[in-house]
Amino acid sequence: MALFKTSNPALGEKTFDGNQGLQYGGTIDATERMTMNGTVNKTGILLVLAMASAMWTWMQFMQSQDMGAISGWMLLGFFGGFIVALVTIFKKEWAPVTAPIYALLEGLALGGISAFYNLRTHGIAIQAVGLTFGTLFVMLFLYRSGMIRVTQKFRIGVIAATGGIALFYIAEMILGFFGVQFTTINGSGIIGIGFSLLVVGIAALNLVLDFDFIEHGVNAGAPKYMEWYGAFGIMVTLVWLYLEMLRLLSKLNSRN
Repeated sequence: MALFKTSNPALGEKTFDGNQGLQYGGTIDATERMTMNGTVNKTGILLVLAMASAMWTWMQFMQSQDMGAISGWMLLGFFGGFIVALVTIFKKEWAPVTAPIYALLEGLALGGISAFYNLRTHGIAIQAVGLTFGTLFVMLFLYRSGMIRVTQKFRIGVIAATGGIALFYIAEMILGFFGVQFTTINGSGIIGIGFSLLVVGIAALNLVLDFDFIEHGVNAGAPKYMEWYGAFGIMVTLVWLYLEMLRLLSKLNSRN
């Protein structure tokens, strides 16, 4: 991983570099460059879109009380969101169009998942939303205040931890097809809750890397469409963080 690379696949090495590895700098008019305020506004728009489509899926479930009625929308959200995310990563200039589509699709999936968890534990979804946004604001404050400094060792540590978690989830999915289950980690015992707390912590630290990377883009004079791309990167991390919050809260509630 290079100096300004994060573990978020949407915000990879040279994302904010110009042609031949040069920074954009004065090659773009000042009014057409990426700004921090613009990125924040775009992030807000994506959050609203995701919440709107999630609410739609949620309401469909509330009317039918049948997960099967929304399973198709959830699959569309999962696979459609994954495909659009890949397109966005490889075609960053399309982000003003693909990022909102990604947010809408992910909202469909998250709405269905939230309905499933809320069916088992009433109120868990709103708790997860509150904790996710609370974590976002806390990490932003810690970053902006300088209480958390993004050093090279910090980057390497977070990236390594994120990669390890990703490999574990992939292995768990593959082994699941052969009947191998990690009941201790997925259970509500001390180890299971501890694992979820660890993953939530790593996801939160990824937000700090995302903030730092976006700030680098602003300083590099990246083009305006990169505001949408930066917002898309934040959304990728927030979706992961929210899902992990749901899992953690579910484990904690199952102990009661």
